[in-house]
Amino acid sequence: MKLDLTIIFNEKTMLLLVKAYGWTLAITVMALVIGIIIGTILAIFMVLPKTNIVNKVLNSFANIYLAVVRGTPLLVQLMIISFVIFADVIFFNRTVSPYLIATIGFGINSGAYVAEIMRGGILSVDKGQMEAGRSLGLGYGQTMKSIILPQSAKNILPSLGNEAIALIKETSVALVIGVSEFFTTIKSIVNTSYNVVTPYLFAAIIYLVTVMAMTALLKKFEKRLRKSDGK
Repeated sequence: MKLDLTIIFNEKTMLLLVKAYGWTLAITVMALVIGIIIGTILAIFMVLPKTNIVNKVLNSFANIYLAVVRGTPLLVQLMIISFVIFADVIFFNRTVSPYLIATIGFGINSGAYVAEIMRGGILSVDKGQMEAGRSLGLGYGQTMKSIILPQSAKNILPSLGNEAIALIKETSVALVIGVSEFFTTIKSIVNTSYNVVTPYLFAAIIYLVTVMAMTALLKKFEKRLRKSDGK
């Protein structure tokens, strides 16, 4: 089957692809934000000293969350969130948008993986930093917020970048709940044009360029952090 650029480069198709690509980026960014928030909270729960029943409960909750989310397929999680949890939920006389559901679903899933990344980052900070903060009169939460987390952020940045890259490629799974993201639109073009080569080659190039751009931004940010440390 030959390469036919007119399949992609026409006004109607390009508008569809731009809109779909925009949704892919939006879902990825918002899901990553949700994942970082959830992951940070869970990571703190996991490193809490087990000195009382509350800390033990929070630690157990975090471990159960990770076991459930990481132990079940993302596809199953999206279907449960969409067709069970939000099945009968109505906001302003409308059902919940599948795009919002996809964002929440990806965020919840990402949170489990970000939690392990954050936990590793927190543990990589010298224990003396926590002791130093406590000796200055700061509470555990204040020390974690002002001293430990800022230092761990520099260590986890590459891993968070990898998580963002993985997310942008996983958004195609949202097809099952009716989300028309970039790759879903590409597949519909394949089905209507009966041409496999051009749409999939175009998709591969777009994903490659996106990942390369994200990697470049990540390296630039890392370089700025190193400069702020005087390295």
